[in-house]
Amino acid sequence: MALYLLYEAASGYSLFLAHGIDEIGQNTDAVRSSVSDLNRFGKVVQLTAFHPFESALDALNQCNSISEGVMTDELRNFLEINLPKVKEGKKPKFSLGLAEPKIGSHIFESTKIPCQSNDFVLELIRGVRLHFDRFIKDLKPGDLEKAQLGLGHSYSRAKVKFNVNRVDNMVIQAIFLLDTLDKDVNSFSMRVREWYSWHFPELVKIVNDNYLYAKVSKFIEDKSTLSEDKLPELTDIVGDEDKAKEIVEAAKASMGQDLSPIDLINVQQFAQRVMDLSEYRKRLYDYLVTKMNDIAPNLASLIGEVVGARLISHAGSLTNLAKCPSSTLQILGAEKALFRALKTRGNTPKYGLIFHSSFIGRASARNKGRMARYLANKCSIASRIDCFADSSTTVFGEKLREQVEERLDFYDKGVAPRKNIDVMKSAIENTQSKDTEMETEEVPTEASGKKSKKKKSKAAANGDDMGVDEPAETTNGDAGEGKSEKKKKKDKRKLDQEDQPMEDANNGHVEEDGAAKQKKKKKSKHENGEDLQAASDVKKKKKKSRSEDTD
Repeated sequence: MALYLLYEAASGYSLFLAHGIDEIGQNTDAVRSSVSDLNRFGKVVQLTAFHPFESALDALNQCNSISEGVMTDELRNFLEINLPKVKEGKKPKFSLGLAEPKIGSHIFESTKIPCQSNDFVLELIRGVRLHFDRFIKDLKPGDLEKAQLGLGHSYSRAKVKFNVNRVDNMVIQAIFLLDTLDKDVNSFSMRVREWYSWHFPELVKIVNDNYLYAKVSKFIEDKSTLSEDKLPELTDIVGDEDKAKEIVEAAKASMGQDLSPIDLINVQQFAQRVMDLSEYRKRLYDYLVTKMNDIAPNLASLIGEVVGARLISHAGSLTNLAKCPSSTLQILGAEKALFRALKTRGNTPKYGLIFHSSFIGRASARNKGRMARYLANKCSIASRIDCFADSSTTVFGEKLREQVEERLDFYDKGVAPRKNIDVMKSAIENTQSKDTEMETEEVPTEASGKKSKKKKSKAAANGDDMGVDEPAETTNGDAGEGKSEKKKKKDKRKLDQEDQPMEDANNGHVEEDGAAKQKKKKKSKHENGEDLQAASDVKKKKKKSRSEDTD
C-alpha cells in the first residue's frame, strides 16, 4: 500500500510519496536513524505536488483551520487533484500520513481518504521538515525561514488577541501576589515587633496593629528621646490621645535595653520597608477590585472581589470557571479532601474556596452544606453571564445576591423566596430599561447637533451670498465701498417697507378671521335660539291636542 505524506509548510501545502519503505524498514528506530541521511531518505520519500499559499493572510487562515482540525476548500482541492481517486465500493490502495489526527478524521469523513498518524509517520514528516528546502528547487535560501518567522508571528498574534479591559490573567496574578503579600507582610511585621521589643518591649501590648506598630517604632526611634513635646505628633499617628500618653509613660519606665545608632537605623529601615509593603498591598487590593468589576462584575457583586478572583485563579480563567458545573465550583480548592474521602470512603467535603464567602458563615451549622450548594449554583450562573455576555452589568449579580439573602431568610425564618424565573425576568427588564435610558440620553444630543449643523449651514449660505455680492461692490475702490454702504441701507429700507404691508395684511387677516368667528358664533346662537323656540312650540301644540282629546 502506497503511503502519501501531507506536510503543511509556512509557504504552502506539499504532498510526498513514500515508496520502497521496506528498504529502511517499518521500525521507528530505523527510520529515525535514516532520516538524517538525505541520500538515503531522498530515495524513499519524493515530492509529488506543491501548492503555495497566495499571501500571508491566506497562510494564517490555513494554519488556523489546520490547528482547529478543519479541512479548507483549498486543501480538499489539492488532495483530490494529486491523490489517486477512490472508487466506490472498493478499498483504496493508498493512505495519507498526517501530523494532526484531528484533521485526519475530518478528511476521512468528507473525502473517504484513509488517514493515519503514528510514530512511523511522524518520523517521516520530521525528515521531510528537515530536508524540505532541498526538495523544492525554486526556493531561495532564507525564504523559508522568513515565511516561518512571519507566519509564527501572525499566528501567535492572532491567538493572543484579546479585549484589554477583560483580561483575567491580570486578576490571577493580582490575587496570587495579594496572598503572598499577606504572608510576607505578616512575617515581616512580626520580625519588626521581635526586633524592636529588645529596645521597647512595652509597646507590643499597647499597639496591636502591625502597620501601626511599624509606624510608631519608626517615629519613636530611641525611647530615651521620647518626651511630651512629641505627644501631638504621636497622637496623630496613633489616633488616640490616651494611648499616646500611655506610650510616653511606658517609654519613661521601660525595661528594654539600649540599642546602638546603627542598630536603630536598621530597625527604622526595616520598619519603613514593612510600611511600604502594606501600603502597596492596599493599592493592589484597590486594583484587584477595579479589575474584577471590569472582568466579572456579576460574580464580584454576588460573592465579593477576593473570593471571585480566587475562584477564577483556581479554575485557570473565567472561561474555565464558566464551563465548570456548580457541583465542581462548590468544591474548588478542596480537591485533596475530596480524593481522600473517596479513597477512605468517608464524607466528601461540602465546600472549598466558596467557604470564605460571608453567606456560608452566616448560615447555621445544619444549613452550611445547603447554602454552599445554592451559592455555587448562583456563582456558576453569574460567571457564565460575565463570560459570554456582550455588555457588562451588575444587575444580574445584585439580583442573585438578593436570592441568596432570601434563601438565608428561608432557612432561618421560613420566609418563602421568589422563583428564579421571576428574578431573572426583573433583571432583564432592569437591563433593558437602562439601555433605553442610555438611548434617550443620546438622542437629544444628536438632535442638538443636527440643529447646530443646520444653523451653521444657513450662516454659511448667508456668508456665501454676501461673499458673492461683495466683489461686485468693491471693484471701484473707496467710491465703490461708499456706494455699497448706501446700497445696503437702501436695501434694508426696501425690505422694511415690504415687510410692513405684509404684517398689516397679516393683521388684517387676523382681524377678519376674528370678526368672522364672532359672526359665526352669533349665527350659531341665533340658530340655537330658533331651534329652542320651535321645540317649545311643538311641545305646546302636543299639550293642546292632548287636552282636546281628554275633553
